Amino acid sequence: MKINEVIVVEGKNDTNTLKSYIECDTIETHGTCLSKYTLEYIKKMQAIRGIIIFTDPDIPGNKIRSIINEKIPGCKNAFLARELARGKNKIGIEHANKEDIIDALNNHMTYKESIESLSLEEYIDLGLSGGNGSKAKREYICNKLFLGQANAKTMFKRLNMIGCTKNKLEEIIRSMHD
Repeated sequence: MKINEVIVVEGKNDTNTLKSYIECDTIETHGTCLSKYTLEYIKKMQAIRGIIIFTDPDIPGNKIRSIINEKIPGCKNAFLARELARGKNKIGIEHANKEDIIDALNNHMTYKESIESLSLEEYIDLGLSGGNGSKAKREYICNKLFLGQANAKTMFKRLNMIGCTKNKLEEIIRSMHD
C-alpha cells in the first residue's frame, strides 16, 4: 500500500511502524511544541501533496492535531482508537497493528469549515451528553466514524466538522443494538 499524502506523526517510532507496513513519507512533530519551521513545512507539504494528521490517541496527540488543523486548513485526519494503540505502558501509533493502521488511514476525513449539520439540542436529545450511557454511545459512534477519542464537547465539534446529521447518528445508534 502506498500513501501519496505526507503523514504527520509525533515521533520516530511512529514513522518506523508506518514504514514497516506501508510506503509513505512522514513529518515528525517531536512533541506538542510545534516549531514554526515544522508548521511551515507541514503547510508547504499540504499545498504540494496533501497532509494526513495521524497523531497518538491521547491528550498530547489531540493538542498537536488541533494546532495543525487550526493553522493549516484542509488537512485530512486519521484516527486510531485508544484500545488499538495501547502498548505495555504507553499509548501510541507505534503500538497498533498493521490492519488497524491501514483501516484508520483508509477512513481519514477532512474537516469542513464551520457548518452546523447537527444542533446542540439534537446532540443532547440523542443522549450523547450528560445522560446515562452517553459515554458508551459516544465511544461507539467515534469508533464507527473513525473520529478518535473525544469527550462530549470535542465529539460534537468533530461531528459538525464532518457534516454528520441527526439522521446518520440515529442510524448508528440503532446499529448499537443489532
